[in-house]
Amino acid sequence: MRHFSGIVLAIVAALAIFFGGGWGYLRLLRVPTANAPLGSLPGGGGSLLHDHHVLFAMAALAGVGLLIGLLMAVRWVSPLAAGLPGLALLALTGLYLTNVHRAVQLIPLKTRAYGVGFEGLLFNGLLALLGLVMIIPLFVPSRWRRRAMVPVSGAPDPQSGLLTSDDTAVTQQGAFFGTQEFPAADQTAQQDPFPPVNHPYPPTQDQQNPYLR
Repeated sequence: MRHFSGIVLAIVAALAIFFGGGWGYLRLLRVPTANAPLGSLPGGGGSLLHDHHVLFAMAALAGVGLLIGLLMAVRWVSPLAAGLPGLALLALTGLYLTNVHRAVQLIPLKTRAYGVGFEGLLFNGLLALLGLVMIIPLFVPSRWRRRAMVPVSGAPDPQSGLLTSDDTAVTQQGAFFGTQEFPAADQTAQQDPFPPVNHPYPPTQDQQNPYLR
């Protein structure tokens, strides 16, 4: 179930890279370079807090980076969540190195901003770098094992005597009292319901039975 949810998260991460990363990267590519005149620079060469084009593009890229970082850092998330999209990006980059035309044909929505921006990420080698980073959790052995449940420290130990019965419990030796054991009662012993009563004043030698005279 954990790895199945990792596959679902891998699909979400791939969609986020394609739509969010492609759209944000394309909007940043449309920003003039630093060699352009001062008036054509983003924000007029000043603050970018009011330039919505740059802010939205950076927010989209930051959101994609945050999602990928969480999938890689959180230990209970399956390594497939970040590893599968990373392998796909590396495979696309390898195909791009051998056959550029075929790799470009595999990119969907090339007439939209998402596809054009994704092509820019591929052409500039950013998808290869992102794929190399995302496959790191696949090589961490602890990410493939389920996290063991740690017992609560406040739970009493069954061997400490706290859960034993009164007849078999043994008090622990302390600074003022020694170890004291309580023997179990003998259930087989039967007691006389009418024990003999000892007279508090036993007869003396001077007292004789009047019937024996």
